[in-house]
Parts: sequence; structure tokens; C-alpha cells
Amino acid sequence: MDFYNFYKGNCFDAYEFFGAHVTDQNTWFRTYAPAANHVAVIGEFNDWTETPMHRSYDGSTWECCIPAAQPGQMYKYRIYDQNGRSLDHCDPYGFGMELRPKSASIIRELRKFEFDDWDWMLSRTDRRNEPLNIYEVHAGSWHKNPDDPENGWYNYVELGDLLIPYVKEHGYNYIEFLPLAEHPSDNSWGYQNTGFYAPTSRYGTMDQLKQLIENCHKNEIGVILDFVPVHFAVDDYALEKYDGTALYEYPHPDMGYSEWGSHNFNHCKGEVQSFLQSNANYWLKEFHFDGLRIDALSNLIYWQGNKDRGTNENAVHFIRNMNGGLKKLHPTAILAAEDSTQYPGVTKPVYDGGLGFDYKWDMGWMNDSLDYMKKTADQRTENYHKLTFSMMYFYDENFILPLSHDEVVHGKATILQKMSGLYEGKFQQARAFYMYMYAHPGKKLNFMGNEFAQIREWDEDEEQDWFMLKYPLHDSFQVFMKDLSHLYLENPAFWALDYNTMGFDWVDCHQEEKRIYAFIRHGGEEDVLCIFNFSEKPQDFELRLDYNLELELLLASDRDIYSGTEHYEGKTVLKKKRGYFELPMTPYSAKFFKMK
Repeated sequence: MDFYNFYKGNCFDAYEFFGAHVTDQNTWFRTYAPAANHVAVIGEFNDWTETPMHRSYDGSTWECCIPAAQPGQMYKYRIYDQNGRSLDHCDPYGFGMELRPKSASIIRELRKFEFDDWDWMLSRTDRRNEPLNIYEVHAGSWHKNPDDPENGWYNYVELGDLLIPYVKEHGYNYIEFLPLAEHPSDNSWGYQNTGFYAPTSRYGTMDQLKQLIENCHKNEIGVILDFVPVHFAVDDYALEKYDGTALYEYPHPDMGYSEWGSHNFNHCKGEVQSFLQSNANYWLKEFHFDGLRIDALSNLIYWQGNKDRGTNENAVHFIRNMNGGLKKLHPTAILAAEDSTQYPGVTKPVYDGGLGFDYKWDMGWMNDSLDYMKKTADQRTENYHKLTFSMMYFYDENFILPLSHDEVVHGKATILQKMSGLYEGKFQQARAFYMYMYAHPGKKLNFMGNEFAQIREWDEDEEQDWFMLKYPLHDSFQVFMKDLSHLYLENPAFWALDYNTMGFDWVDCHQEEKRIYAFIRHGGEEDVLCIFNFSEKPQDFELRLDYNLELELLLASDRDIYSGTEHYEGKTVLKKKRGYFELPMTPYSAKFFKMK
């Protein structure tokens, strides 16, 4: 253990030292508790009586060796503060934990599982110039397991057996899981953790999670984990006042508590920085996750997420240091930021003065485009440029376009329900909207249930409303989304030049009265013309292009097989008439044309 770098905040492998580590003959226990008066291990192996730990190394670390302790057994640390009071804590670096409401850590062998996914690991990239279509999943509510009447959970392997073929069929090439570190409350969705190094026991063991990831890789599917280095649960058996003092959190209540009622990590401390960035490395190295999505970056950049309170320079330093170190260790891993701020250089490399993320969620695009789609047809004239504004800033960062879990909960309505108008008309608009999303520069993220136009808001206790697929409008919408996703994957024009200004050209973005938009995506051998009619009227759009070419229809949102009104036979090829293309557009429709 390099204590100098641990205290400096430069350690990325602290979990190799701290925690419970199984050797051939013994199990070693080590925990960091500098202010403790004394510490003991209690567990199944000693009938929950105290085995004393002793100070070692730098005087802040406590350790002991227990030959009787075996993998699979439960344990805690009994920590006495300077006043003689004791509290039993789970292991901050523990590799396993009991299912809530229990809270003991579980001894796990870190590297018992042997991966067989090296072809994938050696060939993966950050997807910068490749398609990235992410399916965001909450593991406990995608499908419910009828053989588990109490909670309805599949284990990690069982979940993968269902999820992997579904994802491939629907044209997604990455899965992003909401946080999988141990957490006590189901309705926190995993964002308030107690066991940062413990895969949640809701769905099985660490080895089962590793098997899920390996199975994904063997099916050419990448896996991203939602990672939460901002705050932690207030449960007193976890990190709260771990050694009797505010070891991991800020001591002052103004900063000690977040807006979610959790504790903010004190990123001013090097040992806290080492704990968190070692945790990030742990998921990437030991589990072969292909990336991390960092939650609530604004709450790291600014004190309590409030720009008016100023920049938290220590937290910014931590982000730069963590991202820079992770990219050295895992150059092809994806680091994505959920960030709603205008802080500059989020996706610039650390060596160039940036924060070192590969991607940033485009919250502006999400808010503007969904707000536009909520408007009535006539209101869209004055709000026309809500759909053009994103291209004014798009090349400032490397953006992902997200329609995430956050947009379909807490009274916000589902994506379908956000569309204006009545039930059937919402499907028309949703199809056109999704074509706009997939044609727009930037990588894509879609939350589970969106792909078949879920009506009910997401509830972590209920599975998706799969029964809706028996209704033609929902079934045909799912067919449409499959076709759209596969078209996106197969056509380089939609992704090869995502972050290059050469990849996008407006053809017409001044049709306020008609509410028509047209642009070209460049990349690969053939370009794609994208046209959208977000009005309630059928319109003949005259398109003048200087190109000597034909237009071959790739996808139309108004096809009858998608529950639209139009039937297209075979290849639809358009040629110029009188020097321009005549493009009939039905109400609330979109079309993609290959430019030949």
C-alpha cells in the first residue's frame, strides 16, 4: 500500500489493501479509521464476538488475520470512538453485503471468476467515431421473475439471458445499468449507496455479475455502470461518522447533507478521493465494465450544485485526477457525465485543461426538444427554434442525447405522454420525434419502456407494461423503433462524423410557419437527407439541392406497418422535377433519404 499517494488522493487500487482479503490459509481484514479508539471484527466465524484489530502501518489503519474466516461468511467492524461508544459498521471496502434491511458485509474472493472475454476487451473503443446506442436499464424492474414472489428479481445471469437477445433484436449495442452498488432503499434506485464495492445482493453475487458482463461481451454488447461519487446514504452502519468523526463527509451540516438527504462526500480529503477513484477503477478492472456514467456532476463542480456559491476546486481537481488516471489505466473505457451546467471543457482531455470525460449528456437538447413536442401544432411556430438551437452549441462538447429514467418519473409523464394531442396522434409525433433524435448528431440513450411507448410512468417496484404490446399501436411502435435503431447502426452517416462540423448541414431551418426542418448527415460513402414535418397539416415541401442525384427512401415514420397512413411498395426513388424535389409530407411525419 502506497500511503503517500493514498493521502494525496492519487491511489487507484486502495481496495487491493483495505477490506477482507482471502489468502491460501487466512483472511486478512483492514480498515481505515484514524480517529477510532479501538476496532474489532465480529462475524459468523467468531460467533459475532470481538476479534481485536491492531493499529499498523501509518497508525490510522487497523488490521487482523483470522484463519477461520471463510468466503461467504458475514462480518462487521465494531468501532469504538474516543468516548468509548461503539457502533457496528459494514466494511467500506467490502466486496459483498447482505440483502436489505440486513447490513453485514460478506467475504468474497475477488478474482475467483476467470473472464473469457478478451477478444472484446482488446478490440473495444470509446465509440467516438462509431455508433453508440445505449439501452438504459433498471435491473429490478425491466422484467419481474414469477419464481420470486416476494421481490420479483432475476439474478444477474438470468437477467442477462433475457436482456441480451432483446437488446440485440432492438438494435442497441450498449446497456447502461442504473447503480448496482449495494443500497438499502429500493426507491433510491441505487443512487444512495452503503456498499460502494459490493454489487447489490438483490440480483446475486459478484461472480454472477461478472458472468452477465462476459455474456454481453460475447454478444458484442458493451456495458456501462451508473457511478455515484457525489454522496452516500446516511445509514449509521455505513460510512456516516465511520470512526466517530466525519471521516467521509463534510463536518458542517451546510455541506454535510445533500439536496437528496444524503451525505456529501468531502472531496477535500485525499483519502476520500482515493476511496472513490479506486472504486471507479474497481468496477472497470475487476468487472470489465466498459464505462462509467458519473451522476450529478454539477453537485461536484459547484458547492451544493449552486453556481452562485462558487466552484468546489477540490472536487474539480478530484474529477480531473480520477478521469486522467482512469484513462491511463483503461484508455478505451467510456467516461460519461450527467451534467446540466455550462462549465467549460467537460469533454476536453485533462492534459488540455478539461475534465477528461469522453461524453456529456446534452440536457439542453433534451429539455428543449421535449418542451417543443409538448406544444400544440400552432404553438410550434413561435417555438420553432427550440429544435435548431442545439446546433448552435453542439460542437462545444461531445454530447450524448439522453431520454433517461429521470424524464419518465415524478409526474413528468412518459415520452409518449409528453407528445401533444390525443392518444393516436401522440404515436405519430413520437415516431417523428425519435427520427429527429436519431438523425441529430450525438450518441443515443433511451430508457427501457420508451421503445414500445410505455404510458405509465416508471415505477421501480413494477415491471414494464409488456402487456401493452398486444395493442397494435404499441406493437407497431416497437417495430418502428427496431427499424430505426438498426438503421442507425448500419449507416455511418448518422455517427461517423458526430463531433466534426463536416458531419452536419442544414438544408432548411427557416420554415417557421410550416414547422418543417431539413438537414443532411454526412459520413461514409453516402449521405442521408432528413426531413421533418411537425405540423398538423399535410404539406408538399419543395426541396432545392444543387446536387445531381436521386433520393432513395430509407425510412418513413408514416408507413402503414408503423400504424401510419401511407403504403410504400419496394424502393421509393425520387428524381428532380423542374429543378427541385417534390416531397409530400403527411402530418407529424419524418423521412430519411439516401442521397445517391
